[in-house]
Amino acid sequence: MPVPASRPFVIDGAQYAAWSRRIFEEMRTGGVDVVHATVGYHENFRESVDLLVAWNRRLAAHGDLIVKARSLADIEAAKASGRTAILLGMQNPSPIEADLGLLEVLRDCGLTFLQLTYNNQSLLGAGWQEYEDGGITRMGREVITEMNRLGMIIDMSHAGERTTVDAIERSARPVTVSHANPRWWRDTPRNVSDRVIDALAAHDGLLGLSLYPHHMAGGSACTLSDFATMAARLAERIGPHRIGIGSDLCQDRPDSAVAWMRDGRWTFETASNPNGPPVFPAQPAWFRSNADFPGIAAGLRAAGFAQDEVDGIMGENWMAFLRRALGPG
Repeated sequence: MPVPASRPFVIDGAQYAAWSRRIFEEMRTGGVDVVHATVGYHENFRESVDLLVAWNRRLAAHGDLIVKARSLADIEAAKASGRTAILLGMQNPSPIEADLGLLEVLRDCGLTFLQLTYNNQSLLGAGWQEYEDGGITRMGREVITEMNRLGMIIDMSHAGERTTVDAIERSARPVTVSHANPRWWRDTPRNVSDRVIDALAAHDGLLGLSLYPHHMAGGSACTLSDFATMAARLAERIGPHRIGIGSDLCQDRPDSAVAWMRDGRWTFETASNPNGPPVFPAQPAWFRSNADFPGIAAGLRAAGFAQDEVDGIMGENWMAFLRRALGPG
C-alpha cells in the first residue's frame, strides 16, 4: 500500500544485514522508508562492482519492497510507492584505489555514501585504531572536493578525531558520522568525542546514533530508556535536529563476517588470536530488526522529546541532511 506523503520519514543511516526478503519485509513492517546499506568493506574496485551487481539483482528480485535511490527524488518516489529506498555505501575507500576518477564511476553505479577510513590509515585519512592520526591526506582533500561536486555523502564513522574534524571543516557540504554514540556515554575511541560532536553541529552535520552493543553503555544489556536518556542529553548540547538513527544493524550476519570487517586481508592476527575468532554481540531485546523502529520512537517520547523532535530523530533530520549533502551542488 502506498505510504501517505504526510507521514514523517523513518530512516536508518547504517545497516549491514544479511539481506533477505524477510529483512526487507521487516523494513516495511517497521515503516522504514530509507536505509543506508553497506555494500562492502575492504574490497577493491573490481570486487566492489561485483557487490553492486549483486545488489542490482537483489533489487530486481524484491522490487515490490525495495528500490535503489540515487537522489532525493528517488527517495520521495520510493516512499510514495510504499517501498524502502536503499542508499548504497562503502565503509572503506578501498574501491577507489588510488584513482580519483573512480569516484564518479561508482556514483554512476549508485553509490551514495563513502567512508574516508575504516579503522586503519587509508590513502585519505587515519582510522580510529591507528597509533597516530595525521588528519586528512593530500588525496583525502581531493576526494572531499570531488565528493562535494558529485553529491556523495562523506561518512566519518570509523575515522580518528583529527581526521574527522579535518574532513568536517574542509567539506563544502555537511558531513555525517552515520553510526556512533557520544564517547562520554560509552568510553571507546570508536565513539565520538565532544570535539567531533561540536564540529558536526557547527558545520550543519548529523550524528546517527548507533544501536550496535559495543557502542552502547551496558552493551547488549543497554535499555531503551538508557539509550533515549543519552539522546536527550546529547540534544541539550547540539539540539535534537542534529541527531538521527544509524543502527549499524548486522542482522543474520555470520560471526565470520566480523573478521572480514575488522581485519580484511591486511593482517594474519585473527588466525592467531588467543581469544578465538571475533563474534557479533547480541542485540538488545528492544532492537533486533527493522520491525522494532516504532519502539524507538516510543522510547524517545517517554524520555521527554516532543513529537516533532521524535519525528526528526527517527528520520526527518536525515532527510534535511540529505537535502543539503546529496542534492545538487
